[in-house]
Amino acid sequence: MASPAIEAPVAPPGGGPAGAAEATVLVVNQVSVGFGGLLALDEVSMSVGGREVVGVIGPNGAGKTTLFNVICGFVHPGRGTLTYRGRQLRRHHPHDLAKLGIARTLQGVGLCAGLTVHENVMLGAQARLHSDLASSFLGLWRSSREERRVGARAMELLDELGAAEFAGRYPGALPYAIQKRTALARALMGEPQLLLLDEPASGLSESEMDALGTRIRGLTDRMAVLLVEHHMDLVMSVCDRIVVLNFGQVIAEGTPEAIRANPEVATAYLGAEVHDLDPVAGIEGLEDDDHA
Repeated sequence: MASPAIEAPVAPPGGGPAGAAEATVLVVNQVSVGFGGLLALDEVSMSVGGREVVGVIGPNGAGKTTLFNVICGFVHPGRGTLTYRGRQLRRHHPHDLAKLGIARTLQGVGLCAGLTVHENVMLGAQARLHSDLASSFLGLWRSSREERRVGARAMELLDELGAAEFAGRYPGALPYAIQKRTALARALMGEPQLLLLDEPASGLSESEMDALGTRIRGLTDRMAVLLVEHHMDLVMSVCDRIVVLNFGQVIAEGTPEAIRANPEVATAYLGAEVHDLDPVAGIEGLEDDDHA
């Protein structure tokens, strides 16, 4: 299988000190995507630094999913560039992600119903396996040894995420929160440098979201995290920076404190000019209604 096309290292938009490109895991630079006459993304620029959690928020239809699809190679931009770990990606595809060091969870869990929780997590290591298909089919020692190693690592991740006791059970019979943890463990099996989380808190209770936030922050010692999320309390508690999209454009970017104080963000969510209103309280209320 051909490798995804990459080009020589480039610096993030706006320059920066020497070594900034190495510290920056992902750079989206002036990316535009159109579907017919509609611009889903309009010159969107953003970046994710190493060991950083960056959140992407915005009202429904803002372009969040399209942005994720561009990063994952499901959609290729009409204009702009995508740079990953200092090298420009061109025409990459979803099957390239694991070898690039990128993992993504889905809005749903996307688990295999006929496999146990443990087996589902082991699937996440597929792109990193060293034994060939012949060894696997013939049950040779090389394949068996690697299977034991992968199985042990899968159990370590399930234990880390508080789901080890469910390893031998099938996902369909488990609470949704455990299915979510299983999907996250599967993504982590690939040991990504960049983890994309697509609405990881959907369907979770408040206490489960608190636990999720702690887990996300705990990942930053080994990877960068980019998440799309509607639950503003989670976004505000775990993100180092937040990018706000509206009608395919970046309308704000900054720390949670800066976004909290930005009236343009509340205006985008509420659809009217906002003056004497706590922006985050208004946004949180709207998002809760959307997910009722």
